[in-house]
Amino acid sequence: MAAIELDGVDKRFGDVLAVDGLDLTVPEGEVFGFLGPNGAGKSTTINLLLDFVRPTAGTVRVLGMDPQADSVAVRERTGVLPEGFSTYERLTGREHLEFAIESKAADADPDAILERVGLDGDGDRKAGGYSKGMAQRLALGMALIGEPDLLILDEPSSGLDPAGAKEMRDIVREEADRGATVFFSSHVLGQVEAVCDSVGIMRDGTLVARDSVEGLREAVGSGATLSITATGVDDDALAGVRALDGVDTATAEGDAVTVQCDPEAKTAVIGALEDAGVVVDDFSTRESSLEDLFLAYTEGETPTETHGSGGDTDDGAAESEVGR
Repeated sequence: MAAIELDGVDKRFGDVLAVDGLDLTVPEGEVFGFLGPNGAGKSTTINLLLDFVRPTAGTVRVLGMDPQADSVAVRERTGVLPEGFSTYERLTGREHLEFAIESKAADADPDAILERVGLDGDGDRKAGGYSKGMAQRLALGMALIGEPDLLILDEPSSGLDPAGAKEMRDIVREEADRGATVFFSSHVLGQVEAVCDSVGIMRDGTLVARDSVEGLREAVGSGATLSITATGVDDDALAGVRALDGVDTATAEGDAVTVQCDPEAKTAVIGALEDAGVVVDDFSTRESSLEDLFLAYTEGETPTETHGSGGDTDDGAAESEVGR
């Protein structure tokens, strides 16, 4: 069973089409990264899953249920860390957790949760005195109560220092290992790349890509950037590099040569330059980051099809929907 299914979902706010024909399936047990620039429709999609807003057209199913007809059951099995979480200033961290435990009728130990999210020793402090990072840890702890089948985390690393962000990632992987599905929306692309099994990218209310990070790299054709410092580079030398298998682009500006290629092609690139009489002084390789891919899909021209993964290949949802 899929944890999340959206089929042909539109959401309009007056004349604004916030979500446009969204088809998305997230299998159980997957850590799914949900990306897109501001205004792309990410928050609206999350609100549709939680029945905070309702679709103008199409169907939404969460954990096999209709979030409109079965909203209480969905929320009982879902843990949510909302963006911009605000604490009740007069309640302690422990009291926040106790309230959430009671609300979910869960059998949970608040002290164990405080320790797990890095607030051990701070549970009896009033949350009004918490830093932003501490409040974020508390919100994560509340989301974990009751061992939910689905975790929806909206900007979960907000306010966390690098150590806290790593602890958050470790918890996400632990939850996935337990069998939970994690829907992870973030602007911190390094966090998504480090923890997610697959990624979906929204643009103008439409899902323009759905694949693993490696699949997106292959689709965009930007596996690695090879930066070379060399002398004697001419058009013939560059033409020889461009003719190599695995090379997408090769450009030169003075003594600086930049080649977009498969990581496995870099040795052939260096060899082709040297065979053309070019003196290679130095080179370095940088694999394309998720940020590079994100910009390619949200600002530049994107491929018409990704190499599908993550359970969407049966219904064709692995295809990018560019320019809808």
